[in-house]
Amino acid sequence: MDIVFELKNISYSYIKSQPALINVNFSVLKGESLIILGANGSGKSTLLKLMDGLIKPDSGDILAFGKSILNMKSDYEYQFRRKVGYLFQDSDVQLFNTCVFDEVAFTPLQMGLNPDKVKTMVEKTLESFGIAKLQDRPPHRLSGGEKKKVALASIMVINPDVLLLDEPTNGLDPRSRKWLYKMLSDLKDEEKTLVISTHDLDLARIIADRIVVMNESHSIEAVGRTDEILDNSTLLENVNLIIE
Repeated sequence: MDIVFELKNISYSYIKSQPALINVNFSVLKGESLIILGANGSGKSTLLKLMDGLIKPDSGDILAFGKSILNMKSDYEYQFRRKVGYLFQDSDVQLFNTCVFDEVAFTPLQMGLNPDKVKTMVEKTLESFGIAKLQDRPPHRLSGGEKKKVALASIMVINPDVLLLDEPTNGLDPRSRKWLYKMLSDLKDEEKTLVISTHDLDLARIIADRIVVMNESHSIEAVGRTDEILDNSTLLENVNLIIE
């Protein structure tokens, strides 16, 4: 099976004396749904930012599609951005255009696609997400669930092969959470490669093929199949994900 991402001995610190990640090693396979599970502050969000090339590790290397992403040249970076979509934990960080339509159109326009083609792409994407009626609405006037849908639509409009999703269920009401579970299940059925950071055990059980468990010492505690991780109450208690 093809390896999409490979992390080799990754360490990172925001401040020298406060490591965020220590010696992290794992791979992500093509078409795999991988959950990065851990308590708040364990380094999950930092890990996804590293995988998206938004920040660089202090040591180690990250390969995507067989090439290091640490010093991407323009041609490779274009291909990387075309293949990999990133969802921020806080949708307000991701949404900055004056209306929903422009938000979803932003990425394909920046990639140089034909404006008429982009218009068609955006209209189809808004319809598929059930948010066509919001296309003229400013993002700051949307509910939390609507913002999450727009943020996801702005990624999915270019149909990336890989999705890096940082705490996608945070702040969602039950109806929006149910919608997101269904959306991610559909993407899994389409054999998209999903890498999701979360402490939502329900999401992990629904989506995960495999789970990487981060501990509060900012390193990997365990890697395993969904059942062997989620049925191990001692492990989950040790990493502060459940209280017995």
